[in-house]
Amino acid sequence: MDLFQVDRQTCNKDGICAAVCPSRIIEIDENGYPVPVPDADRACIRCGHCVAACPTGSLDHSAMAAAECTPVNAALNLSAEQTEHFLRSRRSIRTYKPKTVPREVVQNLISMVRYAPSGRNTQDAEWLVMGKREDLRKTAGLVVDWMRWTLDREPQTAALMQLKKTAKLWEEGSDTIFRNAPVVLVAHAEKDNPRGQTTCTIALSYMELAALGLGLGCCWAGYFMRAAGEYPPLIQSLGLPEAHQCFGAMMVGYPKYTYHRLPLRKEPPITWRL
Repeated sequence: MDLFQVDRQTCNKDGICAAVCPSRIIEIDENGYPVPVPDADRACIRCGHCVAACPTGSLDHSAMAAAECTPVNAALNLSAEQTEHFLRSRRSIRTYKPKTVPREVVQNLISMVRYAPSGRNTQDAEWLVMGKREDLRKTAGLVVDWMRWTLDREPQTAALMQLKKTAKLWEEGSDTIFRNAPVVLVAHAEKDNPRGQTTCTIALSYMELAALGLGLGCCWAGYFMRAAGEYPPLIQSLGLPEAHQCFGAMMVGYPKYTYHRLPLRKEPPITWRL
């Protein structure tokens, strides 16, 4: 199959597909129809913009036919007021119900997150799902070991991060690492991939928002993320693919408590150059 095919019976020659293509691999021929430029197959990033923007569904890409792509449902679009309320009502959840998150729910969450933007649509983020209580306990213990390791090597950094206090709370029986979350999702990519960090961060940010629609709550696993980037025993224990690195992690579970108000935030500093 060619890179894309156009139904000339329904194409209205509006040129939208060429206008929205980020790689500029579509041009308009002398008859007004879209055609690929030379070497288009190599330059195409398979983002689907051309298929998504065609109002008549006349363009089928080799990676996705128009009929395979779900039509946009305008009735589900959020208003400005709904969007603001949705974003303001998000909370970082650190107290969870003692309830397992079913595998299919986690799968659904990750499936939604794959629509997060990534550089050149590479979709580089990969996932490690940790949900066995003994594994989470072992991993959290390694994070505490990292805290003690850091206390010896970098006392100033440890003081800024309150590692001594946090490790002590762990020793007293409080899960200060994963907050008793039933699931921890680790985003990873090749460590030498210049897009890896950004791709994983954006994907996790999408996850934090998408979780609300599934009745879930999330919180970034900050101590774990730091330890997973520099503590050899933890890195080895995670068993990520060779040459991969953890670029972020999220605690996930069902919130134990309900929030009833939208907290205030400071005004953002803005420099206007309009």
